[in-house]
Amino acid sequence: MPNLAGILPDTAARLPDHTALKINDTVISYSMLNAMSSKVAGLLRARGVQRGDRVALMMPNIPPMASVYYGVLRYGAVVVPMNPLLKGREVAYTLRDSGAGLLFAFELMLPEANAGAEEAGGVDVIPVNTGSFRQLLADSESDEAVADVDGSDTAVILYTSGTTGRPKGAALSHDNLLSNAEVASNLLDTGENDVIFGGLPFFHVFGQTSALNAGVMTGASISLLPRFDAGAALEIIERDKVTIFQGVPAMYIGMLRHPNVATTDKSSVRGAITGGSAMPLEVLREFEEVFGTDLLEGYGLSETSPIVSFNLPGDNRRPGSIGKPVYGMEVRVLDGEGHDVPIGGIGEIAVRGLGVMKGYWNNPEATAEAIPDDWFRTGDLGRFDDDGNIYIVDRKKDMILRGGYNVYPREVEEVLYEHPAVAEAAVVGMPDELNGEEVAAVIGLKAEAVPATDEARQALADEIQAFAKDRLAAYKYPRRVVFTDELPKGPTGKILKREIRVEPAGSTMPAESLET
Repeated sequence: MPNLAGILPDTAARLPDHTALKINDTVISYSMLNAMSSKVAGLLRARGVQRGDRVALMMPNIPPMASVYYGVLRYGAVVVPMNPLLKGREVAYTLRDSGAGLLFAFELMLPEANAGAEEAGGVDVIPVNTGSFRQLLADSESDEAVADVDGSDTAVILYTSGTTGRPKGAALSHDNLLSNAEVASNLLDTGENDVIFGGLPFFHVFGQTSALNAGVMTGASISLLPRFDAGAALEIIERDKVTIFQGVPAMYIGMLRHPNVATTDKSSVRGAITGGSAMPLEVLREFEEVFGTDLLEGYGLSETSPIVSFNLPGDNRRPGSIGKPVYGMEVRVLDGEGHDVPIGGIGEIAVRGLGVMKGYWNNPEATAEAIPDDWFRTGDLGRFDDDGNIYIVDRKKDMILRGGYNVYPREVEEVLYEHPAVAEAAVVGMPDELNGEEVAAVIGLKAEAVPATDEARQALADEIQAFAKDRLAAYKYPRRVVFTDELPKGPTGKILKREIRVEPAGSTMPAESLET
């Protein structure tokens, strides 16, 4: 099965009437999804698309996203998934950089999609809506063949936001994504009797591999939520009897803070996984107590398809760690000279294995910098323990250098999450004349803890600062505590620290960024 698209016709042949996708009252069987993907392949042929051409997708988690995704792959073209919230100039950049000549765009995204397509040089846009798109597929001839491509051929180009500069396209092969989907399905022994929560965006590597591809590969049903809402997620869990929940920490926090969490029937959930950003230990423990199931934390990146390591169920689980490398992946912790750091020492995590990308699309310089010696440099700082478990300390670029001392924001955030008033927290560096950088904490409060007066707000800020000071070394605790209604988040709910800047006066403002 060299083509990733082969997983769909295989499952459709085995389980034709089984539910593949569900969104509200709409149910799509595997035979229906397979037929729609064949229609998409026929449409591509009629539009003159060639094997290896790039085709962009700009859609939320709706059934056409899956049918177009597999249709492009089975035809032998390359999928370029795009965040549906991109603005015109960002759309244009992605289209130009990838060389995509065709863009499938959901109807609500058409204004920005059309603007970007025009700026990129007249890229053809196919509107995806409830009426005309269905008719367009109905009028298209089916192309049921699965293209004979090599496993090393590029299947998907995922644009990574990074921390500086313009996004880069991680070129992932069919082999990369197939191997990682198999790893994802094995984590919780996913099968045809499972219902996967489909709230992680499919244009993002986490949702694409762990929910969409792993679900289709095993014949599981995927219950879709186009835009995450904690209340809606709880309703889906109860209504559709979700067995496997997948999310980023912000999703778990949102559900735990929702007033309906106590009355929702959560008994169907037999397992949950998290990734994308660090899961605070207090949140992990609370989820396991409230939902009555293990929450397994893992680690990955767009460039690694994404899964690098994971905790597994059972006695060997290490809450707070990202587990051990998964099958087909190797991990090292390196110093600045590229040498292995002793056990317990902190260094940059480097990865090699089946999931590591081919390189950055049409960017050999960036590829050489990221993979200088067959090992992909992740930019994350971590350490091994004596049992081979990996612990993420922080992003290399997020580390705060205060007066010559390294401060790792995640360590400070773990302490802040222990305070009963804190719902979410981000620790960042702020300019300081004396120390170069100073530690600042931007905090979202639980609804019941929001102070009514300015005096009460200041008192709570002082209390939280003192709380951290009692639990951290003198150079680590935040010198400034700032409250905010909501921390900036990306499409998966990951807190975007690059968009937070704390000035010495205490005000926060978004950082200038070209990223989405």
